[in-house]
Amino acid sequence: MASKTEQSGFRRRAMLLFGTALFFHFTVSPTFAAGATPGNAPANKLIALTFDDGPKPYVLMGHKTGPGTFSPSLLDLLDREGVKATFFEMGYRLADTANAFCRQIDVGINCRQAAEEVHRRGHEIENHTYGHGDFRRMSRRRGQEWVLNDIDRASRIIQSVTGVKPRYVRPPDWDVWEELREKIEARGYHVMSKNVGGVHEPTTLEDVDSGDYALWAHGGSSDSAKRTLRNDVLRRIAQREQHGVYTHILVFHELPLSVEVLSTLIPEWKRQGYTFVLLRDYMQRVAPGAK
Repeated sequence: MASKTEQSGFRRRAMLLFGTALFFHFTVSPTFAAGATPGNAPANKLIALTFDDGPKPYVLMGHKTGPGTFSPSLLDLLDREGVKATFFEMGYRLADTANAFCRQIDVGINCRQAAEEVHRRGHEIENHTYGHGDFRRMSRRRGQEWVLNDIDRASRIIQSVTGVKPRYVRPPDWDVWEELREKIEARGYHVMSKNVGGVHEPTTLEDVDSGDYALWAHGGSSDSAKRTLRNDVLRRIAQREQHGVYTHILVFHELPLSVEVLSTLIPEWKRQGYTFVLLRDYMQRVAPGAK
């Protein structure tokens, strides 16, 4: 069960993300992947599985939800399936000041310790900014330099966990525009985005939003929410495949709903011939010349 603080955040973002989910429910950019045509799937089918808004210890480690009931562990699921994933984490949650927030659903470790466990198990940690502030609003209030510094601040604290500076930045709600994107990339980052806000990506490099956040905000982990999420994600992948695209960067959030649905989706994608890779490996294989 999410905390009141998180539920408030869910509600604020639900309408925007629900609209985005509807868009991807019906459309996909008709860009063809190299070496693939509709009905002719390539041997090299790749998925970079990514998770936003962490670390959340109770999702990563699992937790008791009631007498005899448990919410499954995301990290244990990935271990069982032999899948390595990429986690876009918020820097402020790795600070000591986040201890109280991180223990609202207490599983015995704080957010920083959860991030250390993510790293220890061989997953990749990337940058979802320090404070998860809206880029457009913060640029108006404090200037673009403040946004850039917020990203760098997140990188420093993530590097203190992993020993490596993050390479990839995913803006909150994908709210970025070309001028700001260029400034971020001038600092050595690659900005993850969708074809929104005047930013255009090749189909193989655009984020594929699962829509899990909006569904969680409206229905938690109800059977209806799980069924809708599963069907919507499969539909989006099928739409991309119909246009010859067999490489996908999938975006989920650290939510109990997503863990439960992925426990069925991951084996299904494996049966279809997909290989799961870290985002950095995906980029090297799909777009070695990308910034």
